[in-house]
This record gives sequence, structure tokens and C-alpha cells, in this order.
Amino acid sequence: YDPALRPLTGRDAAVARFLDGQAEVRKMAADIRRFVAEWLPCFVRDNRSYLTVAIGCTGGRHRSVYFAENLAAHFRGSRGVLIRHRELST
Repeated sequence: YDPALRPLTGRDAAVARFLDGQAEVRKMAADIRRFVAEWLPCFVRDNRSYLTVAIGCTGGRHRSVYFAENLAAHFRGSRGVLIRHRELST
């Protein structure tokens, strides 16, 4: 926890750098990407039109936003991706 990052969001480079510096965060991001990548073909095969992945955290402005942005960036090149941050005004 860094109080200087409190007014920022997971979209801000300073927050991303801070979270990227945490081994647990890197592992969790990799685990989520791997899980979605493994099961996404099943949804496609079953003619599902979309898959919703929801990530939450206390406050909904830092970690969850960072993870959602990270996940969207990873899959955006191969899939249509829509991202919505419930706790952010934009």
C-alpha cells in the first residue's frame, strides 16, 4: 500500500509500476490470463457470444482496474474486448 497512489487508478502508470513490482500480482495476472485462455475456446466452440470476466477489489479503483486493463490488453489482439470499470466515472 502506498498512500501517494490513492488518488490514482489502475490506469495510471505509477499504479501499474507499483503493482508490476509485486510478485504476487504478476503471478495472479498470469494465472487469470492462463485460465481465460484455457477455457475461452470452449465458449467459442459452444457458440457463446460473450464471456464476462469480473474482477473486484476493495474500492474498485486500483487492483481490479489494473487487472482488467492487463487482461483486456492481452486478449484485445485476438478477440473483441469490451471493458467497463464500475467504480470509475469514465
